[in-house]
Amino acid sequence: MKVGVIGLGYWGPNLVRNFLSTPGVERVYGCDLDEKRLAFIKSRFPAVEITKDTDFVLRSADIDAVAIATPVATHYPLAKKAIENGKHVLVEKPLTASVKEAEDLINLAEKNKKVLMVDHTFIYTGAVRKIKELIDNGEIGEIYYFDSVRINLGLFQHDVNVIWDLATHDVSIMDFVINSRPVSVSAFGTSHYNGIEDIAYINVNFDNGIIAHFHVSWLAPVKVRSSRKINKEKWGVG
Repeated sequence: MKVGVIGLGYWGPNLVRNFLSTPGVERVYGCDLDEKRLAFIKSRFPAVEITKDTDFVLRSADIDAVAIATPVATHYPLAKKAIENGKHVLVEKPLTASVKEAEDLINLAEKNKKVLMVDHTFIYTGAVRKIKELIDNGEIGEIYYFDSVRINLGLFQHDVNVIWDLATHDVSIMDFVINSRPVSVSAFGTSHYNGIEDIAYINVNFDNGIIAHFHVSWLAPVKVRSSRKINKEKWGVG
């Protein structure tokens, strides 16, 4: 398989590194409009083929799959064109800027028999998978609630708010480990810096009485990553 990575800024280099170490990947193409980012990637990973030509990556018959790590507003058009040109697609979270765009991509991928995947990295970690195993096997009893804190000072995003940037991680974990169906969601946020919400709280209610709570912030003086599942038999599991 030959893979193209579009966007070599914050997350793109991690994708490049992992694709290079993945058995079965013969070649990796790195694409960015910034010459400095291309030079950086080439210096770190000499085996990568670098290019500024996005259309080449999206259209080339030589490339089987495309990973997209660009600003959120560009996810939909890039992924759409990639799928239309016969590529499997991995998109950095969030998948798109709207539900409609996400549904369009899902339908397009199904129609073209291509894999469309969102880069929710945490559901593939050993700790989260172990938590799900314990819950599914009934080893920790009935779950009462899910509580999560993901706060730090910056990085301030300019195209999405703190919910789209940080809460997506914990929502993906919640969706993975809790088998019940959400029935309502409420979210409250406010902006202090650049007109985009930089602190927010989310509540999710499930059909079996479980409640989930998320606190996300770019304004916290310390960095905290905490997720807790409270159950009937053992308080504080997670």
